[in-house]
Amino acid sequence: MGKKSRVKIQKSSSGASTVVSPKEMMNLISELLQKCSSAAPSAGKEWEEYIQIRGLVDKIRKKQKGMSVVFDGSRKDYFPDLLSWAQESGASCDSFTVANFGTEGYGLRATRDIKAEELFLWIPRKMLMTVESAQNSVLGPLYSQDRILQAMGNVTLAFHLLCERADPASPWLPYIRSLPQEYDTPLFYQQEEVQVLLGTQAVQDVLSQYKNTARQYAYFYKLVQTHPAASQLPLKDSFTFDDYRWAVSSVMTRQNQIPTEDGSRIILALIPLWDMCNHTNGLITTGYNLEDDRCECVALQDYKENEQIYIFYGTRSNAEFVIHNGFFFQDNAHDRVKIKLGVSKSERLYAMKAEVLARAGIPASCIFALHSNEPPISAQLLAFLRVFCMTEGELKDYLLGDGAVNKIVTLGNSEFPVSWENEIKLWTFLETRAALLLKTYKTTSQEDCTMLEKPDLSLHSRVAIQLRLAEKQILETASASGRAKRLHFEKKLEDGAPLPRYEESDIALLENTDVDAKLPIILRKLEEVEEAHAIYLFLRLLNDSEI
Repeated sequence: MGKKSRVKIQKSSSGASTVVSPKEMMNLISELLQKCSSAAPSAGKEWEEYIQIRGLVDKIRKKQKGMSVVFDGSRKDYFPDLLSWAQESGASCDSFTVANFGTEGYGLRATRDIKAEELFLWIPRKMLMTVESAQNSVLGPLYSQDRILQAMGNVTLAFHLLCERADPASPWLPYIRSLPQEYDTPLFYQQEEVQVLLGTQAVQDVLSQYKNTARQYAYFYKLVQTHPAASQLPLKDSFTFDDYRWAVSSVMTRQNQIPTEDGSRIILALIPLWDMCNHTNGLITTGYNLEDDRCECVALQDYKENEQIYIFYGTRSNAEFVIHNGFFFQDNAHDRVKIKLGVSKSERLYAMKAEVLARAGIPASCIFALHSNEPPISAQLLAFLRVFCMTEGELKDYLLGDGAVNKIVTLGNSEFPVSWENEIKLWTFLETRAALLLKTYKTTSQEDCTMLEKPDLSLHSRVAIQLRLAEKQILETASASGRAKRLHFEKKLEDGAPLPRYEESDIALLENTDVDAKLPIILRKLEEVEEAHAIYLFLRLLNDSEI
């Protein structure tokens, strides 16, 4: 077994724990909660709000200095305990060990040759930290009475982590001790490092993440201090912002969905040991075996002894990796940039365009994406842009003309243009829109490349510049693609080329084009919908709260 640990309270530089007036702290917490729960700032004022929120958080952190709970030793000291605990709990540990892979951090290293698709890792349910295990823990009484915990599984897991970390008898201590003490998510960035992201498409999500975390902390600080059901929690005397930031980041970088024991519902879980695997391009190779009640992972590819074992985290953009995982993935095959588009309600043809879009199952205004590879747009965005650029006559044809229903089906298919003029307009729009977005950045791609050559860049600044550069490269590709397509269709029009017509026999084309194989263009994936819904619930329930 590895080195034993104990929980301790950090000491200030003077050697004594900081003493803070409870009333003074509660006043600061109340001010933070009020600031984070106010109406969203007007456009262009988000950075100013972030500075104000960060200022309050920094005041709180300064007063809490030396009060956070930490373990003796470093993370690597506890990997032997983690592996021993996993083996004793029925997990498979004979094919790998934990190793340091330099810039990629810690990961799993094969201790033997492993074949692609070979089952090499399984983790039984009893090792997992889940929303269900939280309900059955010391957190249960508070969970049963707090609607925000019930609505936000990720927050429940964060509190579960904090409570178990503070319990010297917790069965999960071998796992918790092996977690990083700090993360590289933007929650841990210095202010000047966040500032590097100003002007990017990702910055709004970064600022919102900080605001949401600060709001949650302020709410739960008051709850822990005042709610009767929280009286038995081991957090009452020590619940700092840094503690909460650590727990939130631990969950954010590691959470996964698993079925409940009866398979009736999906819940959030932390999966020890498996979450040591680093990411690469590929396919999802992890699943849950309900019969054996365990999480199972098969090898993504062949691995030789001593090679690092990777898994595929999913089709995430680099913005998602940076914000939620704390790293930038250089060769991301699924990178993309958000772009918000909509038909103006003041436009004369708005009603007709909205109706055609509705028939195609596309909102009149939503978040789309530009992709890093060709073609840069998906079927949904192609369909939206075609309708967006339609003339009144074309709209009538798609609403009332012969074969209108069949024509709606072809909107997202590159083989069947509405007209050559429509194609020219939509690709001109894309070319121009991407070029305009590029002008909003304060640096050029070349300047970013030069900055990345500086050896004294902080890790976070380097990641921020990499993300900023990747966004520009996607926009540059989209603009160039738009120009090439525009020129192509201008030539078609000039040559009087016949317009391809859809026939019933062409249905195979509709189902097998490259553009249709794209990821769904609307980026509100399941977890993002849940997150947005949880934020809404948080604010609504907060208004009903009496704390």
